[in-house]
Amino acid sequence: MKLFHHPLSGHSHRVRLFLSLLGLSHELIEVDLRSGAHKKPDFLALNPFGQVPVLDDGGVVIADSNAILIYLAKKAGRNDWLPDDPQGAAAVQRWLSVAAGELAYGVASARLVTVFGAKYNPEEVIARAHALLDKLEHHLAGRDWLVGAHPTIADVAIYSYVARAPEGNVALGGYPAVNSFLRRIEALPNFVPFAQTPSGLAA
Repeated sequence: MKLFHHPLSGHSHRVRLFLSLLGLSHELIEVDLRSGAHKKPDFLALNPFGQVPVLDDGGVVIADSNAILIYLAKKAGRNDWLPDDPQGAAAVQRWLSVAAGELAYGVASARLVTVFGAKYNPEEVIARAHALLDKLEHHLAGRDWLVGAHPTIADVAIYSYVARAPEGNVALGGYPAVNSFLRRIEALPNFVPFAQTPSGLAA
């Protein structure tokens, strides 16, 4: 397997993390986002949307981080990470949608401002980030994982950007359940940390 990624991309990290948690051998190929390599014809042939990550599994090319998580769980036959039952599968999908929606437009966007110079309104995206963190804190109160009694790809999809929220000037101090959740992810066997930058509150 080849994973086309960028080390500061949370979307890339969630896939790299899951590959490691599954113990799957893979080759990392860094895509230079700053030079625009993701918009060049050879990369666009892999993903016409021009985004990382992309997984190439012996010629089977999967783009989009959440789609890759589903592919890997299914290919590995790991219904502990992606439940087969309708209720469990729906619950995981709900959080994948949050990762692609509220997380992307709040916590992740706030970090894009400080790390990549994105032109979002900082106050607006930070407010969105805290709105999601409030919901996460409430959901995680009294439970260890987002869905069920053990970790799933829902947890993997949410982890990376929340863990680096302070880099986008989003403080995590008021969210004890969220912080405990992050520590549980980091304690999993074969955990791979997400690269840190001296940005925002982490400066």
